Formats: sequence, structure tokens, C-alpha cells
Amino acid sequence: MEQKDVSSKNQLYDRCLKFAQDVRALVRQLAKTIANIEDGKQLVRSSGSVGANYIEGWEAISSKDELHRLKICRKAAKESRHWLSLLYIPDTEKVLLASRKDLVQEALELTKILGSIIHKKEGTNVIKES
Repeated sequence: MEQKDVSSKNQLYDRCLKFAQDVRALVRQLAKTIANIEDGKQLVRSSGSVGANYIEGWEAISSKDELHRLKICRKAAKESRHWLSLLYIPDTEKVLLASRKDLVQEALELTKILGSIIHKKEGTNVIKES
């Protein structure tokens, strides 16, 4: 693997890790309602799953396995957006609302990045006819 590829993988992993860390920071600040507790648990799981499955993709035993892991990453990023949208944050909590908005945007960007990687890998896995 080329140094550029490793660097790009590390940068994306670092971004996935920061996303999960920022999600946890937000969840710790939420009002402890039953809904926020349950939605927060799901959000913590899905946000952590993005980076965890990305790492699993590095260790894939085949290109098909790697593609599968990347699709799970994308799915987890989409799921994270869903749980972020369900959190109860009062209109008076401007800082928390802004943090959620940023995290929703980051989840969307991760989804798009992973989708682009998946699309490229699917194109390279296709047998081209002469």
C-alpha cells in the first residue's frame, strides 16, 4: 500500500474517531430524559461503529469483505444522523443545538466520503469485458 493511501486512511479514521468522541461529549451534556438516555445509547453505539468497522475494513481478508465493512461504516454514519435528529434539546440550549447541527453535518459528510470510496471500490471489483 502506498504511503498516500495509508495517510488518507489514517486521516479518515481520525475523523471517524473525532466524530465518535464529539458525539459522546454531546450525549454527556443532554437532559437525562428517558428518550435522550435511550436515543443517546443508540447514538453512542452507531457513532463508534463508524470507526470500528473502518478499522475492520483495513484487516479485511478479501476485497469483498473490505467493501462489506465500508458499507457497514456508511450505514452507521446514516444511523447516527437519525439518532442525532431524535435527541431532545430545548431551543434555549444554543450551544448544544449548534453542536448537534455540526455532528449531523459531519455524519452526512462521512456518509458521502464512504459512499464515494464504496463506489470506487465497486468499480474496481467489476470484471470488465473486452
